Amino acid sequence: MGRLSTHVLDTAKGKPAKGVKITLYRVADGVHRKMTEVVTNADGRTDGPLLEGTALEVGVYELVFGAGAYLRASGQAGEGVLFLDEIPIRFGVPDAGQHYHVPLLISPFSYSTYRGS
Repeated sequence: MGRLSTHVLDTAKGKPAKGVKITLYRVADGVHRKMTEVVTNADGRTDGPLLEGTALEVGVYELVFGAGAYLRASGQAGEGVLFLDEIPIRFGVPDAGQHYHVPLLISPFSYSTYRGS
């Protein structure tokens, strides 16, 4: 049974990023269809998978992380224009039977991602 999960780590503070809003979209023919919206818990994780079972289909998805609001709330950014605000990560799911874990590592001036396990 396939599933999609994520987590967010604050690399500047060296700890999980609590309170990051994450919106998941399915992308097809240039159209974004909102699938779910969640907020990370104290471990920087969601309380459950973003999608699982038959809800996860082969196709293109996009996670949008509300990094700017988190950085402001954590005291790492002011009220002006941010270098990083919303961070979109578009990825493909070629096999809906697998587990796809798409973590985000953030700081005020950089981010990275990878396919986790």
